[in-house]
Amino acid sequence: MAEAEIGASAGSSLEDLAARYGAAYPWLVAVTVLSAFSTAVLTSSIVNVAVPDVMGAFGVGQDQVQFIATAFFATMTASLLISPWVVDKLGVQLTFSISLVLFAIGSLISTFSPNLPVIIFGRVVQGFGSGVMQPLVMMALVQAFPPERRGMAMGLFSLGIVCAHGVGPYMGGLTIDAFHWRFIFLLPLPIVVFAFVMGLLFLPSRVKGTNASFDWLGFALLSVSIFCMMTVIANGQRDGWFSDSILVTFLISLTTSAAFIITQSYGKTRMMEVALFRHIPFAAAIAISLVYGLVNFSAIYLYPVFGQLVQEYTPSVAGFLILPGALFAVLILPFTGRFADAVPPQFGIGLGLILFGISNIMLASSDISTMFWIIAMLIVLGRIGLAFMTPSMMSASLNTVPPEKIGEASAIVNFMMLFGGAFGINALVVLLDRRTQFHGEALTATQTSANLATRELLDNVSRLLGEEGFAEALRSPVALNYLGDMVHAQANTLGFQDGFVAIAVVAFLGLIPVSILHFVTRRARQAR
Repeated sequence: MAEAEIGASAGSSLEDLAARYGAAYPWLVAVTVLSAFSTAVLTSSIVNVAVPDVMGAFGVGQDQVQFIATAFFATMTASLLISPWVVDKLGVQLTFSISLVLFAIGSLISTFSPNLPVIIFGRVVQGFGSGVMQPLVMMALVQAFPPERRGMAMGLFSLGIVCAHGVGPYMGGLTIDAFHWRFIFLLPLPIVVFAFVMGLLFLPSRVKGTNASFDWLGFALLSVSIFCMMTVIANGQRDGWFSDSILVTFLISLTTSAAFIITQSYGKTRMMEVALFRHIPFAAAIAISLVYGLVNFSAIYLYPVFGQLVQEYTPSVAGFLILPGALFAVLILPFTGRFADAVPPQFGIGLGLILFGISNIMLASSDISTMFWIIAMLIVLGRIGLAFMTPSMMSASLNTVPPEKIGEASAIVNFMMLFGGAFGINALVVLLDRRTQFHGEALTATQTSANLATRELLDNVSRLLGEEGFAEALRSPVALNYLGDMVHAQANTLGFQDGFVAIAVVAFLGLIPVSILHFVTRRARQAR
């Protein structure tokens, strides 16, 4: 029966499949593409909870380990602009299938890698498959659902993001506690197999057979630009921001970025429809998607790492911090999807950014003594904000372009979100390192013999060591080592608190393009 259906769907168009499966067809498409999309998003967040374990396994710092997250985002950012051309060339079904195969290969490479660079390479392969897949997912949902239900379609898209972001770190934590951190790369494979089979059954296989050539020059320029930019941010702290290597790499990034924009504006073949940016509402919506990527993916990275390094939770407990927020967001997403259909998108986006910013401002006061459920409920507040923001943001992005440009527009939206994610995580790690170092030096400078609290602490520790039988010659060094550990822990806490503040500030800055979108759309309505 399954073989017959697969054969019947060969060469089928979207209209053929919709006629065959009737009213159920949009939901079959949603299950198919969202299972794959959720897996890709889950994979982007599942590794965050493994950061401390990978640091310990290979003896490296956050500045290097963060590449298992940012390499995935950076590759996905570059490759998703290939998606419209690949879909035209190979068709939706074949493109979807190849993307899933690449994703699975990357998972296996990362699982069995002997060192950190090979893990990063596996993540690059995963990111390439995910990047080609993501615009296809949005396009398939928009095409399967009628225009009056597009808000619901974007709500389903948002559901995939929220569920995966919430469940990913928790599943990763459980896997690490029960087995080993390497097994987190194998978790998505059963869903990949399911999505692969569903794609053969329910996605259109008819190929347009375009003869348009691909913009390999633009792709090369974009890839070099993103790679150099990520390298500058990641290595600037270690090599020196004004060192020759960093300045040269930064110059290459700027040059290739400018060359990319020129080729996309005047070249015969292009990856990105730059002309869409001339439409102010679309440009404002794209700026909002960049902010969304910056704050959302940075926060998803920060929460479980904060839980382990500051709160000293196990990986599963640290991953569980995000789960209640995801569940709350899932519960209200049907409402926020209808809200996006009924209310101008700038209101949903603005409300979401405000709630998310308030959430992180309040999280900035958290330390090792803060109760688990207080942190979890503050994260819930932020996730509710993003649940309001996501469908409105998607609708604002796609409703401002002609129907024939939806594919290009969805690719740009995803590009800006993922670029924001890669840039945001990279910048956040640098901020954490610099602020932790700053607070450590400031706190160390206060630990002098003139500090009564410090003298009292050292005396008490020495007395307790004496009661435990420590030799007198060892008491002072051990007490000083204990003081150093306390200073480091406090500096680490203050560094993470600064990270929460930075995320909140960026979220509030996102209200600027929201205001532009509001005034431009209101003026357009008044002019009619």
